[in-house]
Amino acid sequence: MTTSGAQPDAPRRRDVERNQRSLLDAAAHVFTSSGVNAPVREVAAAAGVGVATLYRHFPTRSDLVVAVYRRQIDALAEAGPVLLGTEETPFAATLSWVHGFVDFLGTKHGLAHVWEGDAAGFTALHALFVERLVPVLAELLQAAREAGEVVADVTPYQLFRAIGDLVAFSPNDPDYDVRRMVTLLVTGLKLTQPLYSTGAADVV
Repeated sequence: MTTSGAQPDAPRRRDVERNQRSLLDAAAHVFTSSGVNAPVREVAAAAGVGVATLYRHFPTRSDLVVAVYRRQIDALAEAGPVLLGTEETPFAATLSWVHGFVDFLGTKHGLAHVWEGDAAGFTALHALFVERLVPVLAELLQAAREAGEVVADVTPYQLFRAIGDLVAFSPNDPDYDVRRMVTLLVTGLKLTQPLYSTGAADVV
């Protein structure tokens, strides 16, 4: 009796999971092209479901945004060790991961506006983002250093922030190739950095 009663639930659960995956995939795509303030009907249409279905899964825009970013953060965190095991060199693994990180950052434009009035919610999401991903970048950089491929004196967090700053200038600018600029930045880690002045007093 219990077995026969449970069987009809399995297809429904699969439908629910499939709809949720479709919504998260669609939302990530829409956020990249239109920002996180894009109309939810645009996300629903891209997923091939109705707006009511979207709201059943994600009652608020913040719920949808959090789900998208948590999923992407998890994927990036898991990608680091995989890339170290599959790419030809640790540096190639690092650059491949960074490109994935750039794609992820492209979905974050306008994120702060979603949490207007909820600074704690925005801070918590940003903290999760840093806490999960900086250690992954640290592992990649360490492997590249041990292989003699990275020599520049830079911390994982400094590189993390620098990549984020480069991506921040990319929205709606067809003359700015963010991947190219980030690739130039990361490739520079192969070189010993020159000394530089830090203040007016150092200028001769």
